[in-house]
Formats: sequence, C-alpha cells, structure tokens
Amino acid sequence: MRSKFERLWDTKNKDDEWWSSFVTAPLGLLINYTIIDIKWITPNIITVISFVTALLSSLFIIKGGDFNFFIAAILIQLSHVFDCMDGQMARYRKTTTASGSYFDRASDQLQVTIWFVSVSYADFLQSGNFLPIFLTFIGVSLYSLRGYVKYVAIHVKMTQNSHYLQDMEHLVQTNKIPIVAGYGFGVLDNLKWFISDQRKILYFDEGVFIFMLSLSLILNQLTPMIWVFFVSQLFWGLYRTWEHGREIDLLQNSTIKK
Repeated sequence: MRSKFERLWDTKNKDDEWWSSFVTAPLGLLINYTIIDIKWITPNIITVISFVTALLSSLFIIKGGDFNFFIAAILIQLSHVFDCMDGQMARYRKTTTASGSYFDRASDQLQVTIWFVSVSYADFLQSGNFLPIFLTFIGVSLYSLRGYVKYVAIHVKMTQNSHYLQDMEHLVQTNKIPIVAGYGFGVLDNLKWFISDQRKILYFDEGVFIFMLSLSLILNQLTPMIWVFFVSQLFWGLYRTWEHGREIDLLQNSTIKK
C-alpha cells in the first residue's frame, strides 16, 4: 500500500512554474501532510487564506520601510505556498471542481495585480518618480493580455473546429511529460531536473514574480524589478498575441484544405 506522502506527492503539478516547482509547491506538500486529514480545512478555505495573506503583504508594502518590506516578502511567499496547497488538497481528496479551479485562477490574477500596484506605489513614495506606476500599469495590462488572448484563441479555434477541445485533450494525453525526478528518484536525477528547470525563469510568469517581488523588497530595489517586469511582459504579451494569431491561421488553412 502506498504511503500518505507518496499519494500527496502525486498531487504536485509535474510541470509547475519556476520557483513553484522546487520551492513553494514542495513546502505546500509538507504543510498539507500535517493538515490534509483535517476535514473542516477545505481547498476553498486555503484559497481564501492565500488571498487574505496577499492583501496583508500589500499593506506592509504600502506602509514602506525595510522591516515592513521584509515582512511583506515573507507573506508573499506564504501566500504562494497556500496557493499551491489548495490544488494539492483538492486532488488528494479527489474533490476538484470547475468553480474551485476558476476562483483559484481568478484570485491568482488579482493577487499579481495587487502586488505590483502596491510595489509601484511604494516606489513612488520613496522616489517621487511617477514612472514606476506607469511601467507597472503597462506591465500588468500586458500580463493580463497573455491570459486574455489565450482564451480568445481557444474560443476562435472552437468556432473553426467543434472538436478542438477533444483534439487538444487527446494531444495532452499522448504527449504527457514523463516523470524524471522527485520522490523516489536519485540525487543525480533530481539535480539534472533542477538544472533543466531553470529555463522556466525566462517565461516571467507568476512563479517568477513571486521570487522577483520578494527579492526586490528584501533588497529594497523596487525600480529595477519594475523595469524587468515591464520589459518581460512587453515581450511576452506581444509574442503570445502573435503566436495565438498564427496558430489560428494555421488551423484555418488546415481546415480549408480538408
């Protein structure tokens, strides 16, 4: 019979984002190990705790000062640990729901926005420079665009091919990422996986933001982080928009040929 930890380990996203993959998600597993059998603690409660923790961190950011920034950095990390835990708990208990997944993703988007707006405002209070607020506004808009064009593209593709979602599900199942590291694998296997996983930092998604925000707060280097955020989202926002448009054209051309 498989152990409790083995069953919990199976709930970890096998293609998690950078930082989540080897820091916050494993920490979430460890905490879940101690609370997973407490029935009144539900995934939805964990989602709410994650969001409230994110709000608390933003208050410390706005208040400003090295000590408050340090507390905020810890709270940001805790919020993301909780964010990993709710999905793990739902998969472990086999209680995943469409609405739970929806609210989890919606709160993630809102948390990222709140964090960057808070940091840009704190930077403005420190420097008196309005530019960080402008850069953050553009950066958050482009980050939101990445998600928006993804779902618009799915809608358009479904109008082109009524079986698009089924085709994608079949493609996912036939091209599953093999498990090459983690619990039950040796040190060398895990080291190889860790090194190869570092490429994900270039994606500049939520997992990277968690690290960026915390580090910039601890070092009190807000402006450089905001510039990195702006430039990265300028690239990825425009690139994803072009990429999805190209995929729609290819799908349309293949449909016409048929």
